[in-house]
Amino acid sequence: MSEGAIPEPERRRLEAWRAAGERIVFTNGVFDLLHRGHVEYLEEARALGDHLVVGVNSDASVRRIKGPERPLVPAAERAELLAALACVDLAIVFEDDTPERLIRQVEPDVLVKGGDWTPDRIVGREFVESRGGRVLNVPLRGGLSTTALIERIVAGKSALDP
Repeated sequence: MSEGAIPEPERRRLEAWRAAGERIVFTNGVFDLLHRGHVEYLEEARALGDHLVVGVNSDASVRRIKGPERPLVPAAERAELLAALACVDLAIVFEDDTPERLIRQVEPDVLVKGGDWTPDRIVGREFVESRGGRVLNVPLRGGLSTTALIERIVAGKSALDP
């Protein structure tokens, strides 16, 4: 994405969905080391509308947010993996530390975040609600996290180790 603009093919898809009156759902995240918790979360988000758009933090924004050891998987690969999921219609990499600018460009009908985000902390909430949209959070799945995966790998443990 150059200067935070949605690439032309993706912009045209969004316009076509809006013109058809289809409900667009948006969520965002790092999605480093994609796991079952991510997939279940994305499936629940997708069930809230007709199309799911996922904002994917760029490599630079992940480093600023999570530290110099992250991401483990480059942004282009994370976006490609997400886009391959049946529940994801578009995966768009964004450079900013928050998805605010991307949310304003996507103009979603529904904005979704994980249950660890209280409504007052959900970036883009005011914009989406001002347009008559809904802002929801989906409960997290206990024990399913990229951090837990990394810790297990560093400790040399398999998924079957106690």
